[in-house]
Amino acid sequence: MNRIGILELQGDFALHHRIFEEMGIGSVSVKLPRHLDGIEGLVIPGGESTTMSLLMDSFNLREPILSFATNYPVMGTCAGLILMATKVHDSRVVPLGLLDISVDRNAYGRQIMSSTEPAQFHFGEESFTLPATLIRAPKIIEVGKNVRVLGKCGEEPLIVLSGHFLGLSFHPEIDGISIFHEILFDSQSKYFWTILNQVHAA
Repeated sequence: MNRIGILELQGDFALHHRIFEEMGIGSVSVKLPRHLDGIEGLVIPGGESTTMSLLMDSFNLREPILSFATNYPVMGTCAGLILMATKVHDSRVVPLGLLDISVDRNAYGRQIMSSTEPAQFHFGEESFTLPATLIRAPKIIEVGKNVRVLGKCGEEPLIVLSGHFLGLSFHPEIDGISIFHEILFDSQSKYFWTILNQVHAA
């Protein structure tokens, strides 16, 4: 993919640009509907989900993002996961409904309770442990039948995949972890093809 957009309404977007730079993939800022033109994927970063939800409407981005998502991959981290959900246990957030999941905002505690926990991930036949940095993180409460859980912390789902939509409760970009960006956006990565094969086999 030549260019990936990163939603820059508010929140933690700079480190996502750094991840793509290290991967050799171009990334651009998305703040207005016209910024979706010419990109091949979108990252919705962490931040304050209530604020991001309001700004999405203020900048008339909701419908353009939904239209974009019919054909292109979207990844959401932390607040991005909340915005991609179908149901959010907070009426102040109007989610996009891209992932058939129900989430509880800030379920892992306030920012002062932020932590990095070992989490187990499963990609095809591979299983390994990576650090998961949880900052006011959302908890995935329910998962729809077409949603695959790819990673957990204990028994709690942390990463889910549905078609070309990927959602994470945590911040891989803080720890310099690029695997999740590779899954959706890097056709040269073995993880891209592993997940693509899983989707087609479903």
